[in-house]
Parts: sequence; structure tokens; C-alpha cells
Amino acid sequence: MQFKPKEEIKTFLENIATPMGIEIVDVETKGEALTVFIETDGGVDLNTCEAFHNAIMDPIDELDPSFGAAYTLNVSSPGLDRPFKTARDFERNLGREVEVKLYAPLRGKKFLEGVLSAYDENSVTLLLGGSEEKINKTKIAKINRAVKFD
Repeated sequence: MQFKPKEEIKTFLENIATPMGIEIVDVETKGEALTVFIETDGGVDLNTCEAFHNAIMDPIDELDPSFGAAYTLNVSSPGLDRPFKTARDFERNLGREVEVKLYAPLRGKKFLEGVLSAYDENSVTLLLGGSEEKINKTKIAKINRAVKFD
């Protein structure tokens, strides 16, 4: 099934999301499904997903994201271990433990875990055992929040 470009859908939905205090993290199209991944500063629960789904149901049909074809609309939390994609993702996780998977080993390791201390357009800086390591983003396969279970 063909959908309009993800950025077009995301931009359209941001006009509804922003006043609700919701950030659209990603839009995914797979088969006949259109899934919108959302985040808020307080986290996402079922009520938040339902409220946003109800708010976008009619407006998104006006956008006609699937060029008239029937589709399933889903709204979801991106999950705790989702990869960081936006500057807001990095900002939200400054000072928190993160996991970094690298394309190639750095000092013999392809997996690092440390505290995200800084980021910019091209790199991230991690505190690793008391020292800082600046890593170019092009070397990072995935970076996400470290999920710890007690």
C-alpha cells in the first residue's frame, strides 16, 4: 500500500499534537497500517494514546494519507528502549544512562553504557567510568536509554 511521505503526515499531525503537549517521535507505514509514535514529558499511557487517536481520526482522513485506500490508524508509545532520533530525544536524556551500539569497535568495544553528558549535531559525549568519550554520530548504530530493572 502506498502512503504519503512520512514527513508530510508528521508535519500535518504536529499541528494537533503540539497544543496537546504531545511530541510526534515517528510515523511508520507498514502494510495497511499507519502508526504514529508519540511522547510527552510525563511519558505516554493508554489514555494519552486514546486521546490523541480520537483527536486525529477525522483530520487525518482529510489529509488522505493513503490516497483513498482503507488503512488502520495506530497511536503508540515508542517504548523505553527506542533509539534516539531527534535533538529532543538527546535533550530529554541528558544526565541519564544510555546504551550505545557502534558499527565498529571503539577501544575494543562495540557496546558502551554510560551517562549522556553532551550532544551536538555531529557527536555525543558519554561519561564512561569517570572519563568522557566523544563519539561521532556516524559511528553509532543505535543509542537509547539504558533500561534497568531492579
